[in-house]
Amino acid sequence: MQKRSSLGWLGRFWLAYKLRLRRRRFLLRALRKRRSLAIVQDHTSTIQPDDVICVVVVRNEAGRLPHFLDHYRRLGVGHFLFIDNASTDGSRDLLLGQSDISLWTTGASYKAARFGMDWVNWVLLRYGAGHWCLTVDADELLVFPSHDGRSLADLGTALEREGQTSFGALMVDLYPQGPVSDAVFASGDNPLETLTHFDAGPYRSTYKHDYQNLWVQGGVRDRAFFAHDPRRAPTMSKTPFVKWRRRYAYVSSTHSILPRPLNHVYSEPNVRRETGVLLHTKFLPEIMEKSSEERQRKEHFANSSLYNAYYDAVIGGPDLWTETSVRYEGWKQLCHLGLMTDVAREP
Repeated sequence: MQKRSSLGWLGRFWLAYKLRLRRRRFLLRALRKRRSLAIVQDHTSTIQPDDVICVVVVRNEAGRLPHFLDHYRRLGVGHFLFIDNASTDGSRDLLLGQSDISLWTTGASYKAARFGMDWVNWVLLRYGAGHWCLTVDADELLVFPSHDGRSLADLGTALEREGQTSFGALMVDLYPQGPVSDAVFASGDNPLETLTHFDAGPYRSTYKHDYQNLWVQGGVRDRAFFAHDPRRAPTMSKTPFVKWRRRYAYVSSTHSILPRPLNHVYSEPNVRRETGVLLHTKFLPEIMEKSSEERQRKEHFANSSLYNAYYDAVIGGPDLWTETSVRYEGWKQLCHLGLMTDVAREP
């Protein structure tokens, strides 16, 4: 929900000016950081004017990628732009040879590239203009109202009809019933068959006046790992689907974007906006080994040492299920729970 700033007109002018400079700085960073990317498979000449483009930064996601690609191809993604950050598990080989995938590789620091967003902004700047672009991680599966019967292109058309060029989604962490260490998952499996439950709430939101976005926290990671310091809990609100223009830039993952009006993706008193959910498949059993590696690499948090206790808890393969956990049943359930909005079905 957009709220009126408490700043006076001079303060609002100065903030807008600073954010305009910040956006330009992010775009300049993206231009510089492109030098660290090496193209290994270029099918971008096959991108059609009406294609939905999906941008993904990956590292060691070979087990998830077959279902990930199947999910988004069924939703109508026309072309994938992958950036592989020094995978060692065969992710790169899995992506090669597929005609709807263009692939870059880099061994550069993910953290030094603003957690990959400099790379993302570059490929969006170069190839995304004029397209509806979906920017997600390999462990995120977007669902939205009636996604089983309409495509991402259909969603984009409906949004544009309402004068909307961006789309918000709440990230919902899924987890197994029982200890993560006991979960069974084989490469190529549907992760939703292993990760069957989620926390329906509570979720809390804070309005950020600078970027005019909602900062949402809550869910199982908040409950299980950050109850002692909820301020450090992960941010669950994202704007992953945008009709891209060259002057746009993501700021912090897809949690915020510039220009600021693109962050107006949630309903306001007199405006209802459709939203979706990113099903987060993080808690597959491989997370224990990955967390041990990331604890050493220190590439995923600005103040990595502050999250050592979180890594240690995840490495232990915790049991996240409780009597209040909810089994995932589909998009209608998420709408009923208020986790996403279907404006077509609302009075």
